[in-house]
Amino acid sequence: MTSHLEPMAKLPAGEAQSLLEALADWGPLTTIIIHAGSVFEFKGPFPRGTMAEGFYNLKGDTGFEGHLNLSLIDEIRLESKQHRGRDSYSFVFVNAQADVIFKVFLGRDSKGNIFEDQLQRFCEMQLASGTI
Repeated sequence: MTSHLEPMAKLPAGEAQSLLEALADWGPLTTIIIHAGSVFEFKGPFPRGTMAEGFYNLKGDTGFEGHLNLSLIDEIRLESKQHRGRDSYSFVFVNAQADVIFKVFLGRDSKGNIFEDQLQRFCEMQLASGTI
């Protein structure tokens, strides 16, 4: 696969809900949460959510659920970088202290290749952000 790596782009925090709603239609992704030295990883479609009581509540058929406090998101980074010798693309949700809340990586097929339709959408979002 040809590398599509670009400098990091950013989206404003106010776009978090619309991005998360869109990701529910992207197909298999990898969501990573790093907390207290542990790494939690979920591979599969990002669950749909709804706003209630100040949280974006994830409810999926895959067992991946949660409650996201979108008001704590300060920015969303669209990162493109090498990881273990392969191109890697992720949405990184960051708080005001520059701490990573969670990451959503583009999915890979059974051969380890990034899904081309996801990569195309990601690159279009990078360009549209105007920050690269």
